[in-house]
This record gives sequence, structure tokens and C-alpha cells, in this order.
Amino acid sequence: MTRQQFVHQNTPELLTTAQAAQLLNVHPNTVRNWADAALLPSYRIGPRRDRRFRRDDVEALLTDDKGIPKKL
Repeated sequence: MTRQQFVHQNTPELLTTAQAAQLLNVHPNTVRNWADAALLPSYRIGPRRDRRFRRDDVEALLTDDKGIPKKL
């Protein structure tokens, strides 16, 4: 396995605000508000400080502790 393959396999998938909103079926502003309220962890990247969201964190909002889907 090359270093590039190793890094790709072990790097969490990051979603844009629009992608997270689509997955959660909410408006992108709602995702931003949830991130500002620390309900959804986000990471700021680049000189524009764009938000990115780990897919695992976004999917965790969709289920409770027992894996049962939540109603948002």
C-alpha cells in the first residue's frame, strides 16, 4: 500500500455545508446555525475559512445512541 492510499483510507470524508444540508434535508443556513451552536462539529479550512463537516458527525445527527433514526 502506498502512502497516498494509506492517507486516503484513513482520512475521514469531509462534506461542504451544502452537502451536509442535503444529507440532513435542511437548509444550508440551518447547518451553519447548528455549527455555530456547537450542535454539529465543523472544521474551518483555507484562507476563506470555509466550513467542512465530517460525514460521521453529520450521520450521528440522524441517529440516536441506539442507531434509531431521529426526527429533526
